[in-house]
Amino acid sequence: MIGRLRGLVLEKRPPQLLLDVGGVGYELEAPLSAFFDLPSADTPVSLFTHLVVREDAQLLYGFRSRPERELFRALIRVNGVGPKLALALLSGIDAPELVRCIQEGDVTSLTRLPGVGKKTAERLIVEMRDRIAEAFGEALPPELARPTAVATPVPAVNLRDEAEGALIALGYKPAEASRAVAAVTEDVPLEELIRQALKGMVSR
Repeated sequence: MIGRLRGLVLEKRPPQLLLDVGGVGYELEAPLSAFFDLPSADTPVSLFTHLVVREDAQLLYGFRSRPERELFRALIRVNGVGPKLALALLSGIDAPELVRCIQEGDVTSLTRLPGVGKKTAERLIVEMRDRIAEAFGEALPPELARPTAVATPVPAVNLRDEAEGALIALGYKPAEASRAVAAVTEDVPLEELIRQALKGMVSR
């Protein structure tokens, strides 16, 4: 199994990125928190990875820290939660906030995320509490105990269209994505635009 990759970022199209490792381009999907923390193009970066093998595809997921990857692995073990929903969960809110929602039983915040109804939220809380404790013990690692720092990204063309596309890829409806992006009036880089749009939807 591929557990870690180190290479150069060639393309960033949230939630997908292309990583050049020794001349071989690896396509990965990553939570938006990883995109916020990625360096500029042509800068070496290391990502912890998780490989999902299906009959019709082999999908590689990338994470900036080992604890975030372990949280993803715990999520996909929950009944009814696959890699796509797990990625949406880790993109809709940052990992520390997701852990807080689970530990405090915050059903309301979880149901604001795409693909999460009340029953799924309740199942996440019940099943993930023990798994978080099993994986990390009583003391959470720093990556899950505080918000991830946001790096300054590189502006892209048609930022609002790309931001809407990223939200739709995470499971939001086109109308929801359009409204969320339109609500951000500041002129900001792509990753920050997505972050603010997500924050606006989750806080409603």
